[in-house]
Amino acid sequence: MIFHNPFKLFTPKKKPSEPAKHAKRNWKKKEPLFSFSKIVLFLTIVFLFLPLLVIIFYSFNESKDSTFSAASFIWYQKLIFDSKPLWNSLLNSMIVAVSSAIVATILGTLASIGVSWYKFFGKSYIQTISFLPMVLPEVIMGLSLLIFFSAIKMSLGLVTIFIAHTTFCLPFVFLMVTARLDEFDYSIIEASHDLGANELQTLFKVIIPAILPGIISGFMMSITMSLEDYVITYLVSGPGSTTLPLYVYSMIRFGVSPVINALSFVLIAIICIITFILRKGLKSFAASH
Repeated sequence: MIFHNPFKLFTPKKKPSEPAKHAKRNWKKKEPLFSFSKIVLFLTIVFLFLPLLVIIFYSFNESKDSTFSAASFIWYQKLIFDSKPLWNSLLNSMIVAVSSAIVATILGTLASIGVSWYKFFGKSYIQTISFLPMVLPEVIMGLSLLIFFSAIKMSLGLVTIFIAHTTFCLPFVFLMVTARLDEFDYSIIEASHDLGANELQTLFKVIIPAILPGIISGFMMSITMSLEDYVITYLVSGPGSTTLPLYVYSMIRFGVSPVINALSFVLIAIICIITFILRKGLKSFAASH
């Protein structure tokens, strides 16, 4: 007969050792108000955001000079009603950014899934080569694309800018989706196959919803990289394909116009709103899944 000790459930817990108590006390100590890391963080934030605040401040300046004369919305009025070339360049930038981001996101996502899950000859070389557009200088990237377009007798314009932006945005999508796939639970795929799902059903109903935050992050990164690019766009652009960075640079050569400050504030506000919405949406999506 086996007898169980009835007092086993009431055995007192083992007391933590003295080093463990000391570590716990140190962990609960209140952090100092000023520390080296906090000071560095504060200076970094000031360095990054102070120029934006200066731009916003001078967008409400009535004068063109650096001295603030009076608060006014005159430059926003000129931005809306008297800046048709600027809006055309912004439209070109948005068309190129959105279209190239969509194509780069689709190709980068599929490439990441294929490289992460399938074994084939030259897989390691493809992984290495795919990151070259990220590490190569933009001048070399732009010149190589310009030589390629000239070799195939392709006229420069919005199409060549679209191809160039898709090329250098694709590695960013590939990297972000790959990082998401590294944390993927492969047992879900086995469960979907056991339930009778084929490859396409598994891809669209299991894999893509699971890695959707990485896909959206890659898409937003692609739009950002496309909108701010100047060097590659300058080298592969043609007549009638002026984007916003090219137009802004052409304006700055003759002096900084406060209209650019007004446009910068509008873009900053739109980007902040989109980022806030996406952040809330991704949080709720992650919580529901």
